[in-house]
Amino acid sequence: MNFPFYIARRYTVSFSKSTAINIITGIAAVGIMVSAMALFVVLSVFSGLRTFSLSFANDTDPDLKAFPTEGKSFLITPNQESALKKSENIAVYSKIIEERVLFSFSEKQEVAYLKGVDTDYTKVSHFDKKIYAGQWIQPNTSQVVAGYGIAHKLSMGLFDFNNALQVFVPKPGKGPIDNPEEAFNESFLTPIGIYAINDDLDKKYVFANLNLVQELLQYQSNQVSAIEFQLKPNASESKAIAELETVFKNKVAVKTRASLNDSLHKMLNTENIAIYLIFTLVIIVALFNLIGALIMMILDKKANLKTLFNLGSDLRDLRKIFLFQGLLLSVCGGIIGLLLGIGFVLLQQHFALIMITPSMAYPIEFRLTNIILVFGTILILGFLASWIASSRVNKNLLD
Repeated sequence: MNFPFYIARRYTVSFSKSTAINIITGIAAVGIMVSAMALFVVLSVFSGLRTFSLSFANDTDPDLKAFPTEGKSFLITPNQESALKKSENIAVYSKIIEERVLFSFSEKQEVAYLKGVDTDYTKVSHFDKKIYAGQWIQPNTSQVVAGYGIAHKLSMGLFDFNNALQVFVPKPGKGPIDNPEEAFNESFLTPIGIYAINDDLDKKYVFANLNLVQELLQYQSNQVSAIEFQLKPNASESKAIAELETVFKNKVAVKTRASLNDSLHKMLNTENIAIYLIFTLVIIVALFNLIGALIMMILDKKANLKTLFNLGSDLRDLRKIFLFQGLLLSVCGGIIGLLLGIGFVLLQQHFALIMITPSMAYPIEFRLTNIILVFGTILILGFLASWIASSRVNKNLLD
């Protein structure tokens, strides 16, 4: 067995004659355990919150979405539709139109997006499964489904035949407007459903049939503002994007689900890094106790070190003793802390110890990457702390 490691192991498992050193070493070990457990639990909680936040986007956003590179709309030809149907990567596609318009109901007005969708839209996105009240729109009707936030602001109910939901869309054209009443296309809509997802989406969309929105905007029957796609199982995103760029002759820009929520991903990544750095600082503070404990141990074992030095041990081996001792304390403390953290995470997942609401447990997620990250952080910082403390073993100490 390696001589410095053998001595370090004996020093780690045995008690010192000094009660103060035993207390300081115990505090250092407990500090490492608690900080490792805290970092793992916090990272697991954030992983759960991240998954929970992205679940809304995963439920409602398509795998891919194509936008025009110029202007607000583009034309899709029969040949292009035929190519999309024969695609090896695309399972379903849906033609949509989005336009910011003015809604009016019972003398209340609200600006939101009118989104025209075809019959395949519910195969690409799952807004129909988020219906809070009512039902999804039927083809070739003036029915609409609004977000809960929009319905609340307009004080709008469902199937209210005495009060229709009016929509006002600016007419296309140039030049001054002589008569404001003729500047808008308008239509009377019938709300038959209200969806509820989150605060932002609930205030954003009113869904209607694609042909109705094309008529309001005076679009052609093959004119759309975007196309949403669902990929086949195990299909490659990069191959699908390249195929779409070829089909549309590079006249569309294709975005993935992640790029559609780029700001959300950036915010979550920034928060994750900030949380990791804050709790790493807690570990660093805890490891100051380890440095102090090792330095006290060096002073306590000064006579033994002199004996070993006189018997032929060099300074490098003597320093390794306390380097290994610090690493053993760090590794053991980190493993115990991780085991405690894993136990808490599993208990929260299975028994919902902490609740956000009476019906919803605080989201938490067990990930192997968090274990590797926490243990790696403890190992690296523990090595640095042990190296700093072991460097106090020098010739001046042994003279």
